[in-house]
Amino acid sequence: EAPREGAVYDSNRYTVHAMLTRLGCEVIDLGVVRDEPALLEAAFRQAAQQADAIITSGGVSVGEADYTKAMMKQLGDVAFWKVAMRPGRPMAVGRIEAQGRSSVLFGLPGNPVAVMVTFLAFVRPALLRMMGSTETAPPLLRARSTAAIRKKAGRTEYQRGIVSTAEGGGLQVQLTGNQGSGVLSSMVQANGLIVLHHAQGNIAAGDEVDVMMFDGAI
Repeated sequence: EAPREGAVYDSNRYTVHAMLTRLGCEVIDLGVVRDEPALLEAAFRQAAQQADAIITSGGVSVGEADYTKAMMKQLGDVAFWKVAMRPGRPMAVGRIEAQGRSSVLFGLPGNPVAVMVTFLAFVRPALLRMMGSTETAPPLLRARSTAAIRKKAGRTEYQRGIVSTAEGGGLQVQLTGNQGSGVLSSMVQANGLIVLHHAQGNIAAGDEVDVMMFDGAI
């Protein structure tokens, strides 16, 4: 079914729901809320009364209809907004309070890949900590890049890759192709994320990089 003019496919609900289910969370789906302050306020208040954590996608950037950050300030607080990472820069974390209850809110970006990356990098470890786990940080493996990767120092990048065993042993990783934050197929083809850290610059073919595997998370 083709979306109506100005609309997009609702892929984020299904990917987030699946990742939460894999984590063992009880999911309360409040559906799609229009970008209207009154509707968002009502939805946030309802969510805070029902859940320990609230996860949204979209509405956290600087567009005219991006009200999530303002609503967080109105109903609770904003711990941080915008992260030096790619994809996933327009992300907000804070709290929503309603009728004596306080719930942590993860305001994720709207692009499909950015939603999955920020969930794996931030939301999943936080939820594991809330569930009492002491092992929350995703393990990183080392693999050799099969090709050069362009990288700008000053931000952390999560690029989608296919990790395999090299002929001589050890791990190797290759990019899945187009790394745009709206290209969901780049996540479908991948089995892990290439983590290029804040201070790193360009990667040459044969250089070792950190990889975060999807095993058990997606």
